[in-house]
Amino acid sequence: MRILGIDPGIATVGFGVLDSVGGQHRLVQCGVITTPAHTPLSARLEQIYGDMRQLIELFKPEAVSVEELFFNTNITTGIAVAQGRGVILLACQQAGLKIYEYTPLQVKQAVVGYGRAEKAQVMDMVKRICALPAPPKPDDAADAVALALCHARSVTSLLYRGENESCSTI
Repeated sequence: MRILGIDPGIATVGFGVLDSVGGQHRLVQCGVITTPAHTPLSARLEQIYGDMRQLIELFKPEAVSVEELFFNTNITTGIAVAQGRGVILLACQQAGLKIYEYTPLQVKQAVVGYGRAEKAQVMDMVKRICALPAPPKPDDAADAVALALCHARSVTSLLYRGENESCSTI
């Protein structure tokens, strides 16, 4: 199964493309979509949408794993990120892809085995699971690979509900 992991953002969107077969995971490509600072939000959203469409066309994923938003303290930034996430979901939906959404806690649980793991632990496990010489850079790309791994591991879980339903780690 080819999975596209997405770490949503507005200035930087991380992506990771992972091939997962029989518990073996191979990183195909990872990187970031960046939008220039001081660019109107509408132009940034258009660029993210267009770049997502290109990623989908280029890599032809079977599923997309997207991080659910977690609002910390800056609600203004959170709203812009939510709008970026919206165009990401739109691009994936229009392409007919199955979309799975995971919280940061679910990603950490699936990748590290502990939902409160530190970022460094997640990055180290991404490196180990994908047999990479170093964790992917920048961090947004590594987070996206972790999201793809989360789905790869969740879909093989006994908690997976089936082809037409979302995954769960309840």
